[in-house]
Amino acid sequence: STRIAMMGILLSRSHGVRPSAAHFLPEALNGIYRKDGTQPYHAVPIRIKRRGSRKAVALPDGSAVQPRPWDDTPTPIQLALARGHRWLAMVESGEARTLSEVAEREGMDRAYVSRMVNLTTLAPDIVAAILDETLPPEVTLFDLASGTPLLWEEQRRRIQA
Repeated sequence: STRIAMMGILLSRSHGVRPSAAHFLPEALNGIYRKDGTQPYHAVPIRIKRRGSRKAVALPDGSAVQPRPWDDTPTPIQLALARGHRWLAMVESGEARTLSEVAEREGMDRAYVSRMVNLTTLAPDIVAAILDETLPPEVTLFDLASGTPLLWEEQRRRIQA
């Protein structure tokens, strides 16, 4: 079924078929024509959902095509969020006394470590959007990490603007 969906996507792009009902010709029917001279085809209603920088195929029953193993790697924003939480935990636990010490241990710039720790103050729904890869595509890591407002409503307004 994944192959069928992918064929539908490829043909919808090349033949201008609307993406909600991608059409494809099975290889087995290639060269076979109906009595009226047309080739048979199948319509598979799919939706293409954007998940961060990736696209996922949603099938008619609402399920999604499972990502391939090599698509399971975290996005840069997800990695930055995890690093920020890890670095903050190092300071809170006493493993490191300051963010400067964390930066020195990690071989990173102090300002970079500080910006990533800023991600730990994001609103829960924004964190969920990062993890689900549903942030608007125009939102960048720099937008989230630099000058992050402490009030969650201001953070949400900033992302929607």
